[in-house]
Amino acid sequence: MFQLHERLQADTAPVAELPLCRVLLMDNRVWPWLILVPAIPGLTEIHQLDEARRHRLVDEIAQASTALEDLVRPDKINVGALGNMVPQLHVHVIARTRSDPAWPGPVWGSGFAERYDPAERDSLIRSIGERLGQK
Repeated sequence: MFQLHERLQADTAPVAELPLCRVLLMDNRVWPWLILVPAIPGLTEIHQLDEARRHRLVDEIAQASTALEDLVRPDKINVGALGNMVPQLHVHVIARTRSDPAWPGPVWGSGFAERYDPAERDSLIRSIGERLGQK
């Protein structure tokens, strides 16, 4: 049975369920930041997915990227799958702007973090969910 890693559970809010992935919003208002987690138990690496699911993952990353791009008009979308702190396969999709506090460096370890106000978070989740075809 699939279970979301406790760190992802603590640091995110659910946005949508796509055919392969759960889409989560990172609770850091400094960057519009989605995390896609394939809902497959025990998965740690992209190459562990069969070909059809790898293709589905790329399609869902593109969907998430497009949703963020439509909403916030970033200068760049960063996509990454690191897994050093959380071994469960998850893919970060982060909207970056030249004016963000860590630009042009990475967001990881930047020291910039600020939780969303619940109303702001819920509004953003609804907007992203709508763009991902969720009701």
